[in-house]
Amino acid sequence: MVTIKCHECDKELNISNDSIKGEIVTCPDCGSDFEIVSIENDKVELKPAEKVGEDWGE
Repeated sequence: MVTIKCHECDKELNISNDSIKGEIVTCPDCGSDFEIVSIENDKVELKPAEKVGEDWGE
């Protein structure tokens, strides 16, 4: 398990060892979503997850 701080509220996020690049992680405190950019050994890089709007078929 790798621990990293939330970019929004500084709460510690626990990233499991079987997580993969592109996976979305949600902070349990503030609810912010982050995408795993890279995960190597004990180092994880996160970026804010893109919000996808509704597609109404337009």
